Amino acid sequence: MKTGTRVALLIDCDNVSSGAVESVLEELAKFGAVNVRHAHGDWSRREMSGWTERLHPNAIKPIQQFAYTTGKNATDASMIIDAMDLLYSSEVDAFALMTSDSDFTPLVMRILESGMPVYGFGERKTPLPFVNACSQFIYTESLQQQGEEKDEGAEPLKKRSRNELRGDTALVRLLRTAVEKTSDDDGWASLSRVGDYISNNSSFSPINYGYKKLSDLIKASELFEFRQDSKLVFIKDTRAR
Repeated sequence: MKTGTRVALLIDCDNVSSGAVESVLEELAKFGAVNVRHAHGDWSRREMSGWTERLHPNAIKPIQQFAYTTGKNATDASMIIDAMDLLYSSEVDAFALMTSDSDFTPLVMRILESGMPVYGFGERKTPLPFVNACSQFIYTESLQQQGEEKDEGAEPLKKRSRNELRGDTALVRLLRTAVEKTSDDDGWASLSRVGDYISNNSSFSPINYGYKKLSDLIKASELFEFRQDSKLVFIKDTRAR
């Protein structure tokens, strides 16, 4: 992503815990500056107290939305309107949606049609249609676990084992397809090109498997050979031997 990228973070406070917001902001810093930070919800509700404590320290602007009718989610409508206003404002280059609600799937698809990436953050209960629609989706539980690892005395990040990685057929298919589509005639593929292919074709993130880097996950799977050529890293499917 280009230097100086402006990211808009929109938070659905009704459907995601406040505990991961700092970790989300740290993750988004890899993609650009989060110049828009809006938290949508009914701030008159007692349940919002956890979010209230995190607004000022993280420079997040609360957007008040009263629940006018029982059973209707006014917060969703408020957040969608906010996103569309920002989309046409030319003030942002990417979006981040922090929610576990699949109702935002059409919004993600609309933003993607405009050529902007959408980074999704939600709990493991998040329905797959929303997860798969995002440019990249990270489970907040994985981010929190990664953040806790930095604390002294905290348990190390739980990584999926070799057998667990190999047992995930969707993951294995994704990795092998990425290598196949980006490899030369000799079967070797640049790791950077493999990463680009994966990011362009899925919402995959190694963090969801307990790894900070794609290369670490691929090594742990033991499905590929590694070769270093100067500063470039190449991988090859072990089945191609």
